[in-house]
Formats: sequence, C-alpha cells, structure tokens
Amino acid sequence: MRLRPGPDPDFPYLTEDQRYPFPDPLTSPGDIVALGGNLSPGMLLSAYEQGIFPWYNPEDPVLWQSPDPRCVIFPQTLHLSRSMKKVLRRGDFEVTLDGDFPALIRSCAAVERPGQGGTWITEDIISGYTELHRLGYIRSAESRPARPGRPPGEGGDELAGGCYGVQIGRVFCGESMFSRRANASKAAFLTLARDLFDRGTLFIDCQVPTEHLLSLGGQTIPRTDFLRLLRESR
Repeated sequence: MRLRPGPDPDFPYLTEDQRYPFPDPLTSPGDIVALGGNLSPGMLLSAYEQGIFPWYNPEDPVLWQSPDPRCVIFPQTLHLSRSMKKVLRRGDFEVTLDGDFPALIRSCAAVERPGQGGTWITEDIISGYTELHRLGYIRSAESRPARPGRPPGEGGDELAGGCYGVQIGRVFCGESMFSRRANASKAAFLTLARDLFDRGTLFIDCQVPTEHLLSLGGQTIPRTDFLRLLRESR
C-alpha cells in the first residue's frame, strides 16, 4: 500500500511529553530509518532524541533519516575565517537571537537554492516546527543589514539571512539556513554557535555535510560515533 504524501492524518498526535520508539538507526542499511507518522511535538522530539530527523519531498510521506556519516561541529572546531571576523567586527549585520522565527522559517522555505527544484520546508514542516518553537525547543538567529548612524536594533527590516534548529538538552540540531546577501547566513550561524557553546552545548548536529558547513568547522563522523555522543550528552 502506498502511503499518502506528507504527515499521516490517521497517526496519533503525540504531545510534548509523549514519546515514540523509532527503529534503531544502527539496524538501518541506509539513511532512511522509517516512514510515515506525523510532525507532532512528541514525534519530532522522539526523533531528535534518537538521532533521527524528518527530511522528505512534498510528494513523499514523512521520511525519517539518520545519515551515515554525520556532520557535526564541536566548540574547538568552530571556524571563523579572517574575512568573517572582519564582517562581525565591522557590524555589517545586526544579528538577533530568537528574534523572529516565523519570518525566518518562511524565508528558509522561500529562498531558492542552486540545484534544487523546490523546497522541503512545506506548510506541514512550518506548522510542526512553529509548535516546537512555541514550546521552547527552537533556537534561531536572524541577520539584517546594518544601517550606519542608526541605533542598535534599528537596522534594515528585511531578513538578509539566518538559521534555526532544535535544542535537545546539550545538543543543538541545526535544521536550515538561508542567505539573501553574502555572509548573512554565516554571520547568523556563527553568532548563534558561539552563544550555544557559551551556554554549554556540547556539539552542533549539522546532519549532512556541505562545503558551506565544512568551512564553518564541520567534520564528518560515523553514525555509530554520533549516536554514542548523543547518548552521552543526556
């Protein structure tokens, strides 16, 4: 039987305090661990606590993934290039933390990315993560163009870049980032990353390695090591 696209309306809604036992990622021959279910708070939190996250195309059912290898950033590997140090020192962008998640996630959905015909951030994804945000599990950073001569907090109105993710205990699980101006997403991510590590986050889960993430200090580790570090973080 073919599953319908997106979340299953017949699957039980799990509250923040309820949990779902996903299959062990170590028994999966590939990155996809399970399919189906929904994006209710308990389902999403269960997934992240078990090293799994939803990633699927709009025409697919919800696909729950645990990539091997996994991309992570540790406090000691976070990398600020000389050019980014200058960008941050000059104050090219005003970066806010946890300032405007609704606008941020919709910007992540709207900005076109090279090589992608659409977005995986559907209305269902927006709804699910907006509820996680309401419950206090989302961290975000938003970059706006600085306006010379204006007081802090009164820069440009339009978001130039940003990023968001899910905080699970002492681990931050990055979800998406976007940029409308050069260095805007990097400024947001680096500001958020330093705040996360200052607050005791042990590592940032970047999920799948990209050239962009590797330039910020990302490194790949086997899924077995990632799952062990996730267990030890509790």
